[in-house]
Amino acid sequence: MKKMFLALLFPFCSFAQNDLLSEIDSVKVDTKVESAFKSLKIVNLESTKLAGSGDMYLVIAHRFDYVKNGFDDFFGIDNANTQIKLLYGLSEKVTLQVGRSGFQETVDLGIKYLLKSQEIEGFPVTIVGFNSLAINAELKKENFPRLKFDNRLSYVTQLLISRKFTNKLSLEIAPSYLHENTLRDILDNTNTPILPNPQANDQFALGMGGRYKFAKRWAFNVDYAAHLNRASQSIYKNPLSIGVDLETGGHVFQMHFTNSRAMHEAGYLGQTTGDWGKGEIAFGFNLVRVF
Repeated sequence: MKKMFLALLFPFCSFAQNDLLSEIDSVKVDTKVESAFKSLKIVNLESTKLAGSGDMYLVIAHRFDYVKNGFDDFFGIDNANTQIKLLYGLSEKVTLQVGRSGFQETVDLGIKYLLKSQEIEGFPVTIVGFNSLAINAELKKENFPRLKFDNRLSYVTQLLISRKFTNKLSLEIAPSYLHENTLRDILDNTNTPILPNPQANDQFALGMGGRYKFAKRWAFNVDYAAHLNRASQSIYKNPLSIGVDLETGGHVFQMHFTNSRAMHEAGYLGQTTGDWGKGEIAFGFNLVRVF
């Protein structure tokens, strides 16, 4: 009788066990694609990578002067522009950052947040939002008596959309909005400011970039931003940066050439002056360390 009872019970136990194993297996399945980029930036352009929850990153970035002057300033190395930035992973989906740059003595605050992850045989891209606020501390009250705090501010909003095509190739586009409360004067041929300023405070750009891993620890990077409503009289150019990443354990070392000496978003999107065709290219690097 006991054996008969066990025989009748066995199928139900078996089904229950199979159901439990299926449930456990479904929890373990991770359909998300690993981050498309190794570093938090491609070069200037923010990547879709976020800091891990509780992780702290230190970023030390340099942009030297243009190499065109040759040995006069040792190919720009005598004139370094530095940015120091701290980033903190508030959660797996939110990264906060604060930085200080020598370019216009700028303090910049930023937040990056995950909206949607690329999935294996599912959603095709990763979508991340990014917002930053830049404060220009270079403007002095003695030079501009009517200066207000609002005059120092610039805002950037970006939608970062990336796709990891293979373990080697990742690409990204970044529709961008820039608002500058204070515009730089645009001068005519006699160095007289054009009034009213032909540049709109609200500006739009389309950023794009990519990464190609060509060796175990090495990757080639490029990013570019096309300004979409720049005034025709403006001296500013579209930023183009080309470089490589070297992965060395706990940090990533990025080396590159760029026509932008600014490293914060409002600076490189709106105030890049270098012209690649005239040799106005600066060597630079980003050192990214996680704690």
